[in-house]
Amino acid sequence: MAALHEFGVEFGAMASRCEIRVCAPDEAQARAWTEAAIAEVRRIEAKYSRYRADSVTARINGAAGGAALEVDDETAALLDFAARLYEQSGGLFDLTSGVLRRAWDFTARRVPQQEELDALRPLIGWSQVEWRRPRLRLPRAGMEIDFGGIGKEYAADRAAAAMQAHGARRGFVNLGGDVRAFGPQPDGRPWSIGIQHPRAAAGTTIGAIEVARGAVATSGDYERFFERAGRRYCHLLDPRSGWPAAHWQSVSVAAPLCVAAGACATIAMLMPVSEALAFLRGQGVQFLAVAADGRVYRS
Repeated sequence: MAALHEFGVEFGAMASRCEIRVCAPDEAQARAWTEAAIAEVRRIEAKYSRYRADSVTARINGAAGGAALEVDDETAALLDFAARLYEQSGGLFDLTSGVLRRAWDFTARRVPQQEELDALRPLIGWSQVEWRRPRLRLPRAGMEIDFGGIGKEYAADRAAAAMQAHGARRGFVNLGGDVRAFGPQPDGRPWSIGIQHPRAAAGTTIGAIEVARGAVATSGDYERFFERAGRRYCHLLDPRSGWPAAHWQSVSVAAPLCVAAGACATIAMLMPVSEALAFLRGQGVQFLAVAADGRVYRS
């Protein structure tokens, strides 16, 4: 068996800095594998982008208030997963909460009035969605589905699977901090995934999680946010209130799949500390979490 060497490539996708590391016998083989992975990321980004008029997301949202649409098997699987997350999280994970972007403008650094949020609340709630696989209907005009809460993590899983389908056996995909590993380093050691310190300069880590096969995903209040009168407002919004998460600075989770790790991290971010810790321990996942007061909790 030919000796394996580590190769890497960086690229931009899903509004994130991305990286792939793969162990291959030579550069040509590594290039073929990473190109397959990047193509899969681009495919998913285009298919589920809310910014593209030709995306599945745009087609679903454009039909809100009208007749049901039939979706393909891949989209149906994502919707089934989202439905389970909604039930298991008590409504904290909700694909319909993206409409809150209409009130929150993180570029303008504007805090909306409560009345603006209240006006959007009738459009939020997975329980309103009529989902009978393969047919989906958003019953109210103005409702939206947003796959952003699971899209990047799903793409990391699929990109890793694409490389494995072409013969790769060791490496990882990192999409903006959401990582899926599918085999250890050439010497057999696991990959050490650094966790960004939520209050330090970019590139400063607060810890690391080692993983040879599986995933690590992080949800935090430090990527898209602004501050007003000493309060931090981040882009992670509670679908029940419309207001940003405020209990945690960041939550990082290790799980077999990136979509599972990301969902656990997002749900925990929206829970008070004691409730979140009980939830994470109940899921049986490894985690590193930083509370709003800076206290660090590890599994």
